Amino acid sequence: MAKVLVAMSGGVDSSVAAVILKERGYEVSGATFKLFENEDIGIERTKTCCSLEDVLDAKSVADKLEFRHDVFNFGLQFERDVIVPFAKAYQSGETPNPCINCNRYIKFEKFLERAMLLGYDYIATGHYARIERDPDTGRYLLKKGADESKDQSYALYTMTQAEMSKLLFPLGDLNKTEIRSIAEKRGFVNAKKPDSQDICFVKDGDYAGFLKKTLGVKAEEGDFLDMNGNILGRHKGIINYTIGQRKGLGKTFGKPMYVVHIDSDNNQVTLGSNEDLFVDSLTAGGINLISIAELDGPMDVTVKTRYTQSEVPATIFPEKNNRIFVRFKEKQRAVTPGQAAVFYQGDIVVGGGTIC
Repeated sequence: MAKVLVAMSGGVDSSVAAVILKERGYEVSGATFKLFENEDIGIERTKTCCSLEDVLDAKSVADKLEFRHDVFNFGLQFERDVIVPFAKAYQSGETPNPCINCNRYIKFEKFLERAMLLGYDYIATGHYARIERDPDTGRYLLKKGADESKDQSYALYTMTQAEMSKLLFPLGDLNKTEIRSIAEKRGFVNAKKPDSQDICFVKDGDYAGFLKKTLGVKAEEGDFLDMNGNILGRHKGIINYTIGQRKGLGKTFGKPMYVVHIDSDNNQVTLGSNEDLFVDSLTAGGINLISIAELDGPMDVTVKTRYTQSEVPATIFPEKNNRIFVRFKEKQRAVTPGQAAVFYQGDIVVGGGTIC
């Protein structure tokens, strides 16, 4: 009997993932991650995915299903690989997606490493995505979840072939209604628990406040510029802004103005019209390819440049230094450095990278 260790956040998705794996005949155990102390980052003990409540919810499910449950402390790795890069990205004028780094370095690197040391055959999570093996190439494929309204493939593009060979996504063919129904029938304490929102370590979505109060990042004032380089006024520090932002500029200009560019070297924020936000291309770096071993020529794909954005048609071209150039079929609005550009062919993830 194959042994699988399920990453249990205390939420309904990972709990039902454990149920499904047990029903499929796996020997199941669970583990919840301790990533930070809530009080250290200004969050109530009962809030976010590292709370005592979440640990107890996960343990309650494990006890009901009669399998082992442990807590793994990945706090040092989380600070090094997720929180520090998050801060550096904002200081560089980028808008990062820390969930992608958490998947890459914690869930599919450290967690897998720990599970293999403990003698497990697989790890599993409650992500809405699917993994299949291509019979022709032998490569593992990452596919969208069947419930496209919950699909999480965008945040999973960093997975390697070695990781995918040891990873199970039991929820890939289900929708949220089915999952909650399974949890309710089992009498799980978290059956109606709300889904987590925003970034787990940031209170109320106040990223700039977190950077300043918790990490001590300084927000130095600088110049707002127009598209011709003329000074329009003073901004409150580049960590307060992201591409496409209109509200919260702290100044009125007599007409709608949007953040078009952030220059961290000169501490300047360029403002323009909505039309100035549209671009016909981007370059992505730090590329990870999944469905193919390498990109050796142009490829027609669809692209997502934000988690909540719909895919759009584009052509991708290989560049040096593990980069890909993306040419959109139609101009796209507010393409933001630091976010991920993820490439699809149908429901298969080709790969992705970070927008430069």
